[in-house]
Amino acid sequence: MKIYLGIDVGSVSTNVIAMDENDNILHTTYIRTHGNPLKSVQEGLRIIEEKLSKEQKKDKDHLESIEVMGTGVTGSARYLISAMINADIVKNEITAHAIASTYFYPDAKTIIEIGGQDSKIIMMENGIVTDFAMNNVCAAGTGSFLDQQSTRLGIPIEDFGTRALESTNEVRIAGRCTVFAESDMVHKQQLGYTINDIINGLCEALVRNYFSTVAKGKNVREPIIFQGGVAANVGIIRAFNKYLKKEVIIPDYYNVMGAIGAAMLAKDSMIKNGLKSKFKGFEIKGFTFKTTSFTCKDCANHCEVVEFWQDGRKIALFGDKCGKYNNTVLY
Repeated sequence: MKIYLGIDVGSVSTNVIAMDENDNILHTTYIRTHGNPLKSVQEGLRIIEEKLSKEQKKDKDHLESIEVMGTGVTGSARYLISAMINADIVKNEITAHAIASTYFYPDAKTIIEIGGQDSKIIMMENGIVTDFAMNNVCAAGTGSFLDQQSTRLGIPIEDFGTRALESTNEVRIAGRCTVFAESDMVHKQQLGYTINDIINGLCEALVRNYFSTVAKGKNVREPIIFQGGVAANVGIIRAFNKYLKKEVIIPDYYNVMGAIGAAMLAKDSMIKNGLKSKFKGFEIKGFTFKTTSFTCKDCANHCEVVEFWQDGRKIALFGDKCGKYNNTVLY
């Protein structure tokens, strides 16, 4: 079995997918990063290998080894994970999400992506990115905004969407800032508004925040693809449809589109250049990794350089601004 692996590691979730030579998605996994991208990738690879192995064992007449033909990584921890697995290609999230979206929806004009800590909008024309924007440091328009409020209300985030759909009255919640939103929620509760109405107000506040910051000034055209972990929330979907007065499309693989794009980019690169994958193998899940850092004082930049270690051996350095180390891979 020949496969391509795609890995998307963000601050909240880690997504790993396996794709065959015909771009069929074989298996996916979506797990929480919990502040430890190295451990989460090891767990993701373990799950994917286990799923692939089980599938192989079912067909005893055609049992064959799993051969990884290429690996692609994206996400905020892409350089760290690239060094960890010896990735064949490293791409930014904009490119990865755009590639996956236009593969499933070739006519896509607008891609809305909202994850745990960031949100973005990508404008497309004939399969080419023409413009994009990402959120700033504020988390008010992201999944963590909803997570924080669900915890405060004592309602599982998985139930947020359905509770929003049960709302019977409109409640406007201040959504430009998480602190203001929480104060406004408390105020509305004290006035006697129902939890369902407040949750729906939160969903609509997130959407307003998105269009007043990330998508400000953008010409949002159909087809509109909505992806990222927050796309699981039916309350947010309804809020987007209401705000836009248009229907957004939710892909089947909405929560792992970045990983799918990374795998597709890896496949294209490996075939085009006739290369053999550098992937270290699924044995990675048993390796011991750690990071250390130091401040380089060779110039006025005083760069903070990360040292990456595998089983006690330094294998990579990255994080400098001047290019002295430039994502140096030692092993």
